[in-house]
Amino acid sequence: MSNITFSMIKPDAVGAGNSGAILKMIEEAGFKIIAMKKLRLSRERAGQFYEVHKERPFYGELCEYMSSGPIIAFVVEKSNAVEDFRTLIGATNPQEAAEGTIRKLFATDISANAIHGSDSDENANIEANFFFSQLERV
Repeated sequence: MSNITFSMIKPDAVGAGNSGAILKMIEEAGFKIIAMKKLRLSRERAGQFYEVHKERPFYGELCEYMSSGPIIAFVVEKSNAVEDFRTLIGATNPQEAAEGTIRKLFATDISANAIHGSDSDENANIEANFFFSQLERV
């Protein structure tokens, strides 16, 4: 079990001005932000990040969406980080997300679902390394 997980606030939530409220919820849930940056993914870079979905029918649309505006990529630290973070963000489909979760509060639909969260310790490390070459604890 790892104590870190990777996340990014997606273009819809950044564009709607929800980044501050989302980050506040994350910190209030006991997560410590250890790396963060705001950037805009190129279509190519989005494709590299989501390469695991390359054969899925939604891949092209996903890459287009993720390169449509700025994102905030970050790594958080907490005991049982991946599982606790996935609970905090809620189900991928905001209509199925539990009350009080980030996606229930800020997502508009299953595609524009406000936030990404790694689904395993292994993917958390892979995804964090995709955006951050070196994580230093402060």
